[in-house]
Amino acid sequence: KNIHHNMSSFAENTGIGYLKTQALEFVNYNKRQMSRIYPKGTRADSSNYMPQVFWNAGCQMVSLNFQTPDLPMQLNQGKFEYNGNCGYLLKPDFMRRSDRNFDPFAESPVDGVIAAQCSVQVIAGQFLSDKKVGTYVEVDMYGLPTDTIRKEFRTRMVPSNGLNPVYNEEPFLFRKVVLPDLAVLRFGVYDENNKLLGQRILPLDGLQAGYRHISLRTEANFPMSLPMLFCNIELKIYVPDGFEGFMAALSDPRAYLSGQEKRAQQMKAMGIEETDINTKDIVGGGDTAKKSSKEEEKKAEDITFEVITIEMLKNEKAYLKITRKQQKELDAMQKRHLKERMLVQKQQCTTVEKLVKGKNKADIAKEAGVKEVVSGQVGQWSEMMERHRKEYWTLMKQHVSEQQDSLTKLMDSSHAAQMKQLEAKHEREMKEMNAKQAKISVETMKEVANDKTLRTKGEKDRRLREKKQNNTKKFMDERKYAQMKQSKEKDKLGVKHEKQKQDLLKEINNMLELYKNEEIEYELTNKVEFFA
Repeated sequence: KNIHHNMSSFAENTGIGYLKTQALEFVNYNKRQMSRIYPKGTRADSSNYMPQVFWNAGCQMVSLNFQTPDLPMQLNQGKFEYNGNCGYLLKPDFMRRSDRNFDPFAESPVDGVIAAQCSVQVIAGQFLSDKKVGTYVEVDMYGLPTDTIRKEFRTRMVPSNGLNPVYNEEPFLFRKVVLPDLAVLRFGVYDENNKLLGQRILPLDGLQAGYRHISLRTEANFPMSLPMLFCNIELKIYVPDGFEGFMAALSDPRAYLSGQEKRAQQMKAMGIEETDINTKDIVGGGDTAKKSSKEEEKKAEDITFEVITIEMLKNEKAYLKITRKQQKELDAMQKRHLKERMLVQKQQCTTVEKLVKGKNKADIAKEAGVKEVVSGQVGQWSEMMERHRKEYWTLMKQHVSEQQDSLTKLMDSSHAAQMKQLEAKHEREMKEMNAKQAKISVETMKEVANDKTLRTKGEKDRRLREKKQNNTKKFMDERKYAQMKQSKEKDKLGVKHEKQKQDLLKEINNMLELYKNEEIEYELTNKVEFFA
């Protein structure tokens, strides 16, 4: 349907089924239709499901059992505190526009949305309990599946102090929040018996950075007058590994340039001139990294293919064998023609000698019989010479055709050998790239495993997953670039081969044209021939 004022109701298990099998279609459906999700009928205890997964899909009405003050209900009430507590929130732009696609299970930043980084330091609490009990604080995040972090970040327990405990913990770092518009932070304060003393849900897009007092709510989300947490919140743009310096230079170019100038002045004050500084051989970031990568490309195996000319092909054994065979055929034909000419010449001379024997030379020229015999001999000789020439041209054209076939086969085999050599080079390059990428992946795993700043297994898993995603994107780009480069090299070699083939055909056609021209010239000339 495409009727915006119609609403469809789905039980939570049906909605989850759509999310599992047709997530993108479900999001697009919610761009044009109203949908309501309600608890399944088996929740006889009035428990609630997690509404966040349906908010991620753009469902407009996510119904809950309001009589149960559990975590899903706290998330619901905390989220809708914003916008004046009117009960309506505008969905993000990409969840409303028909020309945008959104996957609620995405692990990479959405187009047009900047991923965020959030750091929360729980410093202290005030009036958390009127009893002398130990307390601790949990900080969780709910949002997209990749952004959701639960039961990982918690402070140490401060014993026997519910009035003003000081935690002063290291900051809890939510390193990469893919979609800040849908993410919420949850602060939960518990006593030593794991009983909830107070909680607060804060949407990430409504947070303000800095030192903040966060007033707490009861389990049923009623305001508490005195209990609060004192925290330091830092909000930043997420910067992938390797781009920190670049981002710093973009954020404050003056400071970046002034820092470089300051270093240069300090070195000059120590008596070190700029001409004495060599940065070419340094392996590191910036321009040197680019230069080193270019040097690696230059060091990569570079094959120079020899130009295949007709002269080279004519020195091949297969071609020489054909030319020797053709020369024998030509010699045999020429001997046959010479023998036939000698025989005809002898016969004609004998006939003429018998005819003029004993006669006066002056009378011979006037005799009709002599003229008739000579005319017949001239015609016989002319026909024989014409036949010999045609046989010669036919044989030579046949030889040229055979030479063309032989040269074409030799050229094709040479081209195939060069292409095979190029493909072998490309295969070696891809193997080296795969080995290099595998090595980087192993080094990444070791780096994350040995990182002391990552305190929990969940942090290490997320960090490893993030690095793997970055590596995968980088590896895919490298492979795409390598395939494009290899394709260009193949096309370039193919064009070169095609030009060489055209040159070969041109030369063969010139040879055939030569014999055709000889035939045409002969047809245009007087065909009467005689021997002297």
